[in-house]
Amino acid sequence: MKLSSELTKEGRLSLVKVAVYAITKNEEQFVERWIDSMQEADLIIVTDTGSTDSTVTKLRARGALVYQVKVDPWRFDVARNISLNFVPGDVDVCVCTDLDEVLEEGWREKLERAWTKSTTQLKYRYTWSFNPDGSRGLTFWYDKIHRRHGFRWSHPVHEFLKYYGSDHEYAWEGDIQLNHYPDPQKSRAQYLPLLEMAVREDPEDDRNMHYLGREYMFYGYWDQCIDTLQKHLELPRSQWREERCASMRYIARAYKEKGEYDKAGSWLYKAIAEVPYMREPYVEMARLAYQKEDWPRIYHMVHEALKIKEKSDIYKNEAFAWDSTIYDLGALASYGLGLLEQACEFARTAAEMSPQNERLQNNYSIIRSKLKKQV
Repeated sequence: MKLSSELTKEGRLSLVKVAVYAITKNEEQFVERWIDSMQEADLIIVTDTGSTDSTVTKLRARGALVYQVKVDPWRFDVARNISLNFVPGDVDVCVCTDLDEVLEEGWREKLERAWTKSTTQLKYRYTWSFNPDGSRGLTFWYDKIHRRHGFRWSHPVHEFLKYYGSDHEYAWEGDIQLNHYPDPQKSRAQYLPLLEMAVREDPEDDRNMHYLGREYMFYGYWDQCIDTLQKHLELPRSQWREERCASMRYIARAYKEKGEYDKAGSWLYKAIAEVPYMREPYVEMARLAYQKEDWPRIYHMVHEALKIKEKSDIYKNEAFAWDSTIYDLGALASYGLGLLEQACEFARTAAEMSPQNERLQNNYSIIRSKLKKQV
């Protein structure tokens, strides 16, 4: 690997040449924040795919190299490969981000600490969403930092980096943190047709089959969701247990929405059996049982879920399994079973975790008052 002896913008001696690259369209509101967080790179390169606002002007004013292209028909992999091609060949490390993402300060030094001459790709921490109180929600390992040569983007949507060399070696640096602050008004309408295209192109690809089934769920297309996710589970390449568990949970959600609670419950039991070490299927089962006020089942699932203390670091962990939901359900089940002391403890924890939730505060007050009268 070529080593650079140039000084960084901060005046440090750099061992590698680092370029940030991105694609964008009409994201003027993110430019200043994004550029601020990417300043530790040697180069900032952006491929604009048709902005009609001031995105390009703002990026160039901040020193970014901006190229304007048209990608028609639209595919994310094509756009990202074009953007990667604009990165000079003498760059050692590429950092791919979107403009609604922010790298926390100090990332360059941590990258250089982790990167070696044999590293091809770097794993780091990514927070996809934040909880209402500002704490980290969905957080998992990400891998869009990579060697300049040997990589291409693949798939029209939910695109991923494919390495074509023979010496692929990951490095891991959990202190590099990328945060996602999306525009809540941004449409995801293009995702469904692109996912359908991806599955047509490679019907044996388990990843895209899973994503397509999930997308049908987002749209409320319950039958398509069920059929597609069952296909995902039948694929020979469908081996990742956590993702299989998620498909089972999504099938259960679809059956629940169709009013077929028994089938939903059967799929959730399958999900628990597939990955018994994640909270998510237990909590979903408790939520399903609440529809029937099945207090014993809720009570059992709550206690099983709470035995799991460590949150997974994959993208299939979900906020509802780690917020006040489980304690709220525990309070309701315990109250329904006449276990007031346990109900009060669960309700207190739920209220403390969600101090702005009036229902939880009121439930805690009601249970506490009833317990005092009983004593």
